[in-house]
Amino acid sequence: DFVDIVLKYRQQLNYKQTNTGELAAFIAYCQAFPSAFLALVDTYDTLVSGIPNFILCALAMFQIGYKPIGIRLDSGDLAYLSQEARIMFRKVQEKFQIPGMANNLKIVASNDIGEETLYSLKQQGHSIDTFGIGTNLVTCQDQPALGCVFKLVEYNGSPRIKLSQEIKKVSIPGKKLLFRLQGRANFPLVDLMLMEDEVLKYGEPAPGARITCRHPFDPTKRVVCVPTTVRRLLEKVWDGGPTREPETIAEVRSAAMRELSSLRHDHLRFLNPTPYKVSLSEYLFEEMHKLWKQEAPIAELS
Repeated sequence: DFVDIVLKYRQQLNYKQTNTGELAAFIAYCQAFPSAFLALVDTYDTLVSGIPNFILCALAMFQIGYKPIGIRLDSGDLAYLSQEARIMFRKVQEKFQIPGMANNLKIVASNDIGEETLYSLKQQGHSIDTFGIGTNLVTCQDQPALGCVFKLVEYNGSPRIKLSQEIKKVSIPGKKLLFRLQGRANFPLVDLMLMEDEVLKYGEPAPGARITCRHPFDPTKRVVCVPTTVRRLLEKVWDGGPTREPETIAEVRSAAMRELSSLRHDHLRFLNPTPYKVSLSEYLFEEMHKLWKQEAPIAELS
């Protein structure tokens, strides 16, 4: 009888302090879903009751030939509790000689986990195998609404510019192409925008060439890059209709992970990341600022 096996292990481990209602619920869970036993262990007391009750049922499941999945932590100090849980698993593994038990049992953490919590857990150290992310996955806390603005950059074949008192709202005119310049260490140096007619006239930026990269708005900020490789980033996917089959979610995820892994660590750090440079070609910079001067009204003071 499964209940008798659980109570036998309770006697052997001297887990008499655990909540009996919780233990009864775990036993019923095992009997109803023997292949999916993942216990929420913080209903009463995680270390005093929840994890010990899970261990009792897990040992009984092992004895009758089933493999419990693990525990879920949904409150408290997740880093500390996960490490303590893993220690308790190891002690039971050694006592009952169950190979791989401590590592095979999964520890799942939830409780409004977001980006900051993940970084904090990584710094503290933890034994969590899986993160259950709900609220912060559905709603981005930093930007819960997506602002989207379309700005005209070309009309009837002529570049157009949108001016504003806020420099970040000034648009970069013309139909453009985008290229990623990578250096000797195989890290991206800068993404470079060029006008499409510039590329048709002079060709794409080439590896080994000395390429001047300009800040869009500050004429004093410029750098010369000598890339080892150049990669074209923009690809037309819609031209009156789709131009290719859409990628699957798995393909999109794989591409995003690949692009992130190619960046330097300082661009990705959580606190004070180094801004990644997006620059203009010399040609585009001159065309933009010429159009800016041409279109900006001149105020008259008296």
